[in-house]
Amino acid sequence: MSDKLIHKSHLSIRLNILFFVVFLLFSVLVLRLGVVQIVQGEGFQEQLEGEVSTSEAVEAPRGLIYDRYGNKLVDNELQLTVTYTNRNRPQEALLDTAERLNEFITIDTEGVESRFDRDRREFWALLNEEAFLEKLSLEEQSEADLSDGEAHQYRIESITEEELATFSETDYEVFMIWRELNAGYNDVPHKVLRGVEYEEAARIMEHIDQLEGVDIIRDSVRRYVYGDQLRNVFGSVGSIERDDLSAYLAQGYERNEEVGNSYLEAQYESVLRGRKGERESYLDGSGSAVRQPSENPGSRGQDLKLTVDMELYQRVSSVIDDVLDDRGGDFVGDPDAYVVMMEPDTGEVLAMAGAGGGSADLRTFNASFEVGSAMKGATVLAGYDTGVLPPGSGVYDRPLNLPDSPTISSVNNLGYVDDLTALERSSNIYMVEVAMRLVDYVPGVSGRNWGNFTRGYDILRSYYQQFGLGVETGIDLPGESAGINGGNPLFPGNMLYLSFGQFDTYTPMQLAQYASVIANDGVRVAPRVVSEILEPDPQSGGLGTIAHQFEPKILNTINVDQEYFDRIQTGFYRVVNGTQGTARAYFQDLDVEVAGKTGTAQVRVDGQDANNQTFAGYAPYDDPEIAFAVLVPGADSGSDASGIANTIAEQSLEAFYELKEERSGPARPEGGSEVDEPDNDPAD
Repeated sequence: MSDKLIHKSHLSIRLNILFFVVFLLFSVLVLRLGVVQIVQGEGFQEQLEGEVSTSEAVEAPRGLIYDRYGNKLVDNELQLTVTYTNRNRPQEALLDTAERLNEFITIDTEGVESRFDRDRREFWALLNEEAFLEKLSLEEQSEADLSDGEAHQYRIESITEEELATFSETDYEVFMIWRELNAGYNDVPHKVLRGVEYEEAARIMEHIDQLEGVDIIRDSVRRYVYGDQLRNVFGSVGSIERDDLSAYLAQGYERNEEVGNSYLEAQYESVLRGRKGERESYLDGSGSAVRQPSENPGSRGQDLKLTVDMELYQRVSSVIDDVLDDRGGDFVGDPDAYVVMMEPDTGEVLAMAGAGGGSADLRTFNASFEVGSAMKGATVLAGYDTGVLPPGSGVYDRPLNLPDSPTISSVNNLGYVDDLTALERSSNIYMVEVAMRLVDYVPGVSGRNWGNFTRGYDILRSYYQQFGLGVETGIDLPGESAGINGGNPLFPGNMLYLSFGQFDTYTPMQLAQYASVIANDGVRVAPRVVSEILEPDPQSGGLGTIAHQFEPKILNTINVDQEYFDRIQTGFYRVVNGTQGTARAYFQDLDVEVAGKTGTAQVRVDGQDANNQTFAGYAPYDDPEIAFAVLVPGADSGSDASGIANTIAEQSLEAFYELKEERSGPARPEGGSEVDEPDNDPAD
């Protein structure tokens, strides 16, 4: 009993001690809160009211670009960039910052003495304030009744070339930085120098408290895994063009953001653009940072998967370069050639290559040429569908001397030819007969009475356009050429030349689409270089899930009797496989049957006679899986120069079928990948 009482007494003492300690702690807390609220509250309130937070957009990396087999073509490479945020600071403060920053970085000053005239004068005025004001005193300004702006302009114009020539090299270095500090928009970070070395960035960060408005950010530039291969098709990334600024601002862009400025980068800007983050800075009333900023980095843009086969592109580019190296003496001017290969039923472009790559690749769809006889399939169909030369009809191929037209003939006098022979042996006269009959002109009867022959231009072009000749193909790239329409001149001879490809001009991409239409029995599908939009997958570093898959886009269908396309396809087959076909010496080593049409257009290059050689075709003949076009402009007009386009077509098709059997992946260039050079060259 006594033990229980003793134990209970001890427990009560402990509880009392615990309650007393809690009471003391609570009293201290209340006392501290009272001091903060009553004694220091006013100071904290002033500090809170004086603190300002500002939000700045943080650029996120752009999406990546892959080829059809998942080979990465365009990547991002991180770099460090010096930025400056101007918060309405006076010019003297900017000059001080520029001088301090010049201790750590240098912007190229090459040619500065002859550039930026106005800015150099303003800089001289800043460095020589007293001498500048002496050029027009305040009294003189008042007497002349000049506003401050007019007086300043007068003083600026009074600065002599001799005075500007007093700048030292250090002055110019500071000038270039000062000019960049002024180049941005207020309260928006402006990129002063991109691609700075880590050591430079570290030194700047050590002295960042002395460089008001200056910061170092993580930035990225485009890295092209395969060097300059297809680089121009990918396009460029850069600052928003001044003319486009309002449109981008309306879409929520910041003034200092970088955007796709050309081709794929521009066409798919909304897809590739990174989902920008946000950087929150906390400043006091004087604009100085009061604590570390907080940052949400954002996320990378969506990726593109192309239809392009980079390995095939490399093989085709090598074919072009090798053939031109071997046949370089057979050209008037520089050797040149273009190849487009695409799936006829989907429009997916597998390869688009020009001689030497680079900007030449773009010419597959933004440059046009006379293509000659390769387009005769469209003229034959016009003859069928209008009834002026139905299937199986024939004409007598002989030279024609017609009023208001030069003498027209085929390569040889072919005698009687029907529609199939006209394609197989490439009769110009058959095509001319189609054109003449469309306007009811009869040689030897109509004389100079051509009737309403300008209508013939319109009828022929209406059929050609259904094949994609003379209109945009619908490719998902900006800057496409529709070719050059020669109009309806008052010369009947031009209409006749139009009928066999020697008047209007067409692009290699249009020629490939034309071949696809024939392979597709009249269905015209838009070419496409992007097949899928993918969500980024930063964890695996590979292809992400599909966000959008593009379906083939049918532009039109030529609604004619199927027999018409059957006969044109037979004519194309005979061009390659017939005993008198103009391409019978080519494609014979392939295990598939090829159909196509050769072409030669007589042109002038540098005042000399030359030929544009072409070939448009598809394979296999009975179940087309590839359509292609080759255009070789400016070949010598002599017979020894023939066959260049056919050779390139044959070897390109061989490459396609070899890769169907065995692939090793695209080859990395010897010079390695290429990275966008930092854009540190200020515009004038």
